[in-house]
Amino acid sequence: MYDVVVVGSGAAGMMSAITAAKAQKRVLLLEKMPKIGMKLKATGGGKCNITNMLELDDFINSFGKQGRFMRDALSNFYHDDLLKFLSDIGLQTHAPDGFRVFPTTHNSKSVLDVLVAHMKKLDVDFKCNQNVQKINTDNAQIYNIYTQTDTYKSQNIIIATGGLGYSSLGSSGDGYKFAKSLGHSVSDLFAAMIPLQTEEVWVKNCRADTIAKATLKINLPKMQKIYKCGDLIFTKNGIRGPVVLDFAREVTPLLKKYKKVPLLVNFTKGMNEESSLSFLKEEAKNSSQNSILEILKKILPKSLCVELCNLSNIDFNLPYSKIDGAKKEKLIKLLAWTPLNIIGHDGFDKAMITRGGVSLKEIDPKTMQSKIVKGLYFCGEVVDLDGPCGGYNLQWSFSSGYLAGCLKN
Repeated sequence: MYDVVVVGSGAAGMMSAITAAKAQKRVLLLEKMPKIGMKLKATGGGKCNITNMLELDDFINSFGKQGRFMRDALSNFYHDDLLKFLSDIGLQTHAPDGFRVFPTTHNSKSVLDVLVAHMKKLDVDFKCNQNVQKINTDNAQIYNIYTQTDTYKSQNIIIATGGLGYSSLGSSGDGYKFAKSLGHSVSDLFAAMIPLQTEEVWVKNCRADTIAKATLKINLPKMQKIYKCGDLIFTKNGIRGPVVLDFAREVTPLLKKYKKVPLLVNFTKGMNEESSLSFLKEEAKNSSQNSILEILKKILPKSLCVELCNLSNIDFNLPYSKIDGAKKEKLIKLLAWTPLNIIGHDGFDKAMITRGGVSLKEIDPKTMQSKIVKGLYFCGEVVDLDGPCGGYNLQWSFSSGYLAGCLKN
């Protein structure tokens, strides 16, 4: 018999176990994989962007309308609290760009090591290779947790199993199954923070270059106001990079509905048709002998210049003055907004996070406890909350894990 059993050993699970153990609770942490915290170890490409220094309200707004749910958890344990906690248990951190916070080692293993060491210090009982298969309660409100080898009993249970992303690291959606079996609703689930595949094949010719400050927007009725700006990278079959990873959460649900999602991309740091035309005219006037390729290379990588000329049916060796008017007009439109049609993605195996999860309406934001079943708590990615790149989702995991671990029945 335990005071609390935590299912899942990511950032949320370990934080909840530590918080409960500090309050003198007898804690068991169950992990289905051979080692603790495998997904945390892979976070941020192994560098572990722990959090960021955004003001609380701005942080909440970054999660959209769902973000309001986070206020209590973040108010109880935000970045200053997290960084002090990590420092107290032996992890040094810094923010090289003044915004994103990393361990000074830039190695996620450093974060995992101090968390595991602290759990041991607090006598948290943690067991790996324990695949929870069923959870139920009896009339005395005691939880029975069944694994492939054992049965455990607890007065409280914290579901911190994460989403569906990175199945090779243990994410398989178990938490959603447990939530449903205990009476909770789970929203539709979509891969998020993931590269996108395009219908256009020309993108493969531009893989050598990163486009800084590209802007993406959805070209569907009533959706043009949804946009993101950031660095974009071309792949052999699509696009990736920070801006794409952030924008994917908007696109993947639409793929289910439309099968193809039209985007408009500005590669020219916000130049519109008018400013593009002015730029081309001014450059042609100052360097009348330069080819259109030489002119475009002043604002874009050569590989992308070539492809934009090809899309406009322009011989890129010609000077601007020798180009047909209709072709000039098409090039100007492409410089302002280049169409790309998204036709797919690489699936949950490559998704860093999951959009959707356990309904927030059925969870008390002041405690992270179920409104349906007493003693049942949720934290981290398993709930219906996901944010952009840059430490947002990891901070939420730590904050919600802390609040759940307080066990405020």
